[in-house]
Amino acid sequence: MPGPKASPQGKRIRVRRLQRSELPTNTVRLARYLIGKTLVHDLPQGRISGRIVETEAYPVGDAAGHAFTGRSPANNSLFLAHGTAYVRFTYGSCWLFNVASEADGVGAGVLIRALEPLEGIAAMERNRGTSRLRDLTRGPGRLAEALGIDKGLDGLDLCSGGKIWLGSAERRAGSIGVSIRIGITRDAHRRLRFFERGNRFISGPLLLNSRSTPKRPTSIS
Repeated sequence: MPGPKASPQGKRIRVRRLQRSELPTNTVRLARYLIGKTLVHDLPQGRISGRIVETEAYPVGDAAGHAFTGRSPANNSLFLAHGTAYVRFTYGSCWLFNVASEADGVGAGVLIRALEPLEGIAAMERNRGTSRLRDLTRGPGRLAEALGIDKGLDGLDLCSGGKIWLGSAERRAGSIGVSIRIGITRDAHRRLRFFERGNRFISGPLLLNSRSTPKRPTSIS
């Protein structure tokens, strides 16, 4: 079933900046909470934004997480207060955008895997070099490129007055599916990927998306 269409270009989306107190201080709960919320990047040439429709949790002690080996200059932002941006260059080709998810000093994060484009679609098309709407922000590397995300945003507070921030939901999220994460080899069995079921902007294999069942997490396993 196709997901909802992106908002028309030029339409201003009315969302408010989320406060840190609203964000769960728990990686798995935060990953689910962020589904349907808004990621906003305010640039001099205009605003780019999208609905968060897919996330992955990398909780404390998770072998697949960037914090697993301990704190370092490269992953320091994962150890800052929850609601801090952690941007990492990976696979030798793309930036990944994450949200630190635990108390200050505890390393864990939520990877933002896919967005549904809302504002600044023309800018996203220029950044990505394509006019195919479905492919603008479907996948973590694509969404970072579309929103102009790079290392300069690493460590920024997403709940303060900065240019990149987490916003409230433009509309209520639909049914949320849960599955194993994508493209990892360590702790690959853990069901820590969350997505809005039926949304055409989510990434991953169709079979995985169609067979995943909605549920609320009851633990951080």
